[in-house]
Amino acid sequence: MIIVIVGPTGVGKTALSIELAKKYNAIIINGDSMQVYKNLDIGTAKVTEEEKEGIPHLLFDIVDVKDMYTVYDYQKDLRKVLADNKDKNIIIVGGTGLYIKAGLYDYEFIEEDTNNTYDELTNEELYDMVKEKYPNSDVHPNNRKRLIRLLNRECDSNKGNNLLYNCTFIGLTTDRETLYDRINKRVDKMFEDGLLEEVKSLYDRGIKSKALTTGIGYKELYDYFDGKISLTEAKDLIKQRSRHYAKRQYTWFNNQMNINWFNVNFENFKETILEVENFIDK
Repeated sequence: MIIVIVGPTGVGKTALSIELAKKYNAIIINGDSMQVYKNLDIGTAKVTEEEKEGIPHLLFDIVDVKDMYTVYDYQKDLRKVLADNKDKNIIIVGGTGLYIKAGLYDYEFIEEDTNNTYDELTNEELYDMVKEKYPNSDVHPNNRKRLIRLLNRECDSNKGNNLLYNCTFIGLTTDRETLYDRINKRVDKMFEDGLLEEVKSLYDRGIKSKALTTGIGYKELYDYFDGKISLTEAKDLIKQRSRHYAKRQYTWFNNQMNINWFNVNFENFKETILEVENFIDK
């Protein structure tokens, strides 16, 4: 059995994944593009060792923060983990829809026009082309090499809609006002837990990789350490961009996957867990 838990940031996906893993004796696989990186813990709201409760968690902390990791890499890694654990119940949890769909559906990445350097186009034009083909891409508009690499790697447009595995898709949702309030408070909690120190340690090492220059919570604080914005501005931007990202996540999942949505009861989360379990057991 494969259960896929999706939804926007801050809605309770991690907590649900733990409870379902305990009930169904399952392993948990990361479906978040930022949580694959080592040392990005607070800013990505990565599950802690205490929260794991001894449950195996795979595809977390597998990439050095200085390295490049793409949806193509994730597709290969996820499919290998699924193949290696055919005899187990599996829970995939995360909010990066493109990663999850590329791994579970018949996406094919094909290298084409590898000699095309796009010399005649500006970075901005390349960026617009990439965003049109890969709406969820987090590539930086000034990373010309990466932009060209993405354009030269085409996803077969005739594929990508057929599910390769027998999966149950669970989505967690809530009203927008509640979600935005939770996101704002979550960012405040991240700062209380040491987000500033986490990012400063990476900044002081001179690391300016894709994950740090594009990831929400990291790029804003890099700008703060560069003296471009104040700490208050950085915090406000993190909240604002996290809210916008949550909105895009809803749009993406509703358009790309057949999700069974559940309204989260934050007053009594056990009710939500029970509701999801009853649905799965049917």
